[in-house]
Amino acid sequence: MVIPRDILRTNKCLNDWAILIGWRGSIAHGMYIPSDDPKSIDDKDVMGICVPPIEYYYGLEHFGSRGTQEIKRQEWDIVVYELLKFVSLLEKGNPNVLSLLWLKPNHYIKTTPEGLLLVENRSLFVGKHVYHSFAGYAHGQLHRMTHQAYRGYMGEKRRALVDAHGFDTKNAAHLIRLLRMAIEFLGDGELRVEREDAAQLLQIKRGEWNLESVKIEATRLFQLAEEAYVRSKLPAKLDRKAINSLCVGIIATRHT
Repeated sequence: MVIPRDILRTNKCLNDWAILIGWRGSIAHGMYIPSDDPKSIDDKDVMGICVPPIEYYYGLEHFGSRGTQEIKRQEWDIVVYELLKFVSLLEKGNPNVLSLLWLKPNHYIKTTPEGLLLVENRSLFVGKHVYHSFAGYAHGQLHRMTHQAYRGYMGEKRRALVDAHGFDTKNAAHLIRLLRMAIEFLGDGELRVEREDAAQLLQIKRGEWNLESVKIEATRLFQLAEEAYVRSKLPAKLDRKAINSLCVGIIATRHT
């Protein structure tokens, strides 16, 4: 799979300005269901980081909406962050953003020396504070799983799955995955993006687990995540001085 040329050609944040682009979502997790499958409800999700020209830092220009640009076309769902916006989300422990720094090599679409520098320094963003972000996202998935069955973002196939099973099975799979990733991360500071439990998560996503089974597993994992947080030996605070130096170095290099 490759990003269509017309998308790349018309979005500088994906070519000249980009320092790192990779798969996110179901492709990165090893849970992608191709569009020709009757139960496919997946987009082709991509995330990128860009460093726009110097006037975006010293002048009146601004990138996207608050440092974020979304590009949606048919099955393609692409989000690009300006570097400082991306780093601000990393500092908060955003699960989706953190994942870009822990991808398998074959899941990167574009790398540059500056982008790889971020990956090489990903330990700067490792801390036990991520528990709150992961748990918060998981609680959000738990709520949406049963309370927002017919939101506007749903396609016909996803609504059909909700009708068939009585809950949003995609949210259910996200819920279980997020909690398992949080427990692992709090233990050793490594984010396992490509899932060894992908086959089981796909069972949940396809509706092969009933709602009660999902809730029982979620309750167990919420408890384990809280215990992992209490036991975690990860840093309580991030080194913001080192993070700032990293950002300054990357931006300066791109504008040299």
